[in-house]
Amino acid sequence: MSADYEVDVAVVGGGACGLMTALRAARDPELVVAVYEKSTREGCNTQFSSGSLAAGGTRFQREAGIDDSPERHAADILAVSKDPESEPILLELCRAAPRYVEWLGDELGHPMEIGLDMARSGQSVPRLHTDKGRAGGGRLVATLRQAVAAADNIAFVDNTPGVGLICENGKVTGVEVVENGERRRVGAKAVVLAADGFGNNPTMLAEYCPQAVGAFYGGVSTSTGDAITWGIELGAAVRNMAAYLGHGLVVPGHGTRLNPVLPFLGAMIVGVDGRRFVDEKGQGYSKLGRIIARQPSRRAVLIWDERMHEAAMNSELMRESAAAGAFGRYASTSELAAAFSLPEDALAEELANFRVVSVAEDPSGVDHGRLEFPLRAGWVTHGILTTQGGLVVDTTGRVQHRDGGWIEGLYAGGGSACGISGPSAEGYMSGNGLLAALGFGWIIGNHLAGAGRRPLC
Repeated sequence: MSADYEVDVAVVGGGACGLMTALRAARDPELVVAVYEKSTREGCNTQFSSGSLAAGGTRFQREAGIDDSPERHAADILAVSKDPESEPILLELCRAAPRYVEWLGDELGHPMEIGLDMARSGQSVPRLHTDKGRAGGGRLVATLRQAVAAADNIAFVDNTPGVGLICENGKVTGVEVVENGERRRVGAKAVVLAADGFGNNPTMLAEYCPQAVGAFYGGVSTSTGDAITWGIELGAAVRNMAAYLGHGLVVPGHGTRLNPVLPFLGAMIVGVDGRRFVDEKGQGYSKLGRIIARQPSRRAVLIWDERMHEAAMNSELMRESAAAGAFGRYASTSELAAAFSLPEDALAEELANFRVVSVAEDPSGVDHGRLEFPLRAGWVTHGILTTQGGLVVDTTGRVQHRDGGWIEGLYAGGGSACGISGPSAEGYMSGNGLLAALGFGWIIGNHLAGAGRRPLC
């Protein structure tokens, strides 16, 4: 093969999965790793996430008196995703999670803690880990990029999108990139597809996720599904292509998101008729998005009081919403009804009947009575953040061929690989996206570093 230059491992995509893959592979000092990032200016989806890492069985949990394990974590996910076919890979990802969470904190210095105030639907115990300042995914990406910059055998190449795979006799032997405005061929013993999904590709979205068409898109502009398309062209199997990470707490007109903990603190949701239409605690925020999408106006009003507000503000997402003026403060039912053009009588009846039951820290629920004025409230609508379907891989991240076996030399993770949230938006559990991104990066990178003197494949 004629190549402009060669590396041992070429990683397409510089988000959470790509950075983790590079760091773990580069533990082998004889491997030269190159990460090709389309645009750090546009960013990756991890940067715009909460940065919450779901992991079962960490020392952070044990120190807080929480009994958990990777197997329990996997069982919780399967109960929501209803996708038993994913179990072998899911177990590997859940077993990797406590190891990389502790590694991030202990070796990379990420300020990690267990989020005891971060209750989420479907999680039987608190298992979301976050940075102590709640700065979100941007802080996590910064930690990973700092480590990559310090590694002598990793090259992070920005503004260099991948544009295709190089193949010889059915084996992937490199990747084509556009570097400094010129198309270049990079030879590689292993190519890792770690790009974001196809949330910003209208054609692919209409074909695979028609339910998401018309929803607010909250992901990055670079999520165009290129890597998935290359895999399909090589005969790779794909699965769960209709799945996506939705969000029912997107603020229309602002594009920010309200804190997903609010329903678990006891917040109430009403439609434009002033009536409740959903069990606020009965589903995750992705499933909630689908429920709100079926409302006549595709929007609803989230209402909470001052008792919940301080806890909810402990989130970068919520602080961004506050700065944008995405919610208001109301002293009476009439004032609240007028602000959102809700029927006052219906709203008053719902407020009178509603009980504030918090399960944020106690899953058994604590009844705090009624919502107390003054109240906070904001419009919410449904959105799509990332797609969850993609290339089928095995437990080492190798891309599987639709006719059986695998495509030699090709790995996938992050938004390029099939996720763990089942066949639809309703199977997503909080933390699944970063679990797949960091987990696949950890698994693939360790596999490549462990190759030792044997050929990478």
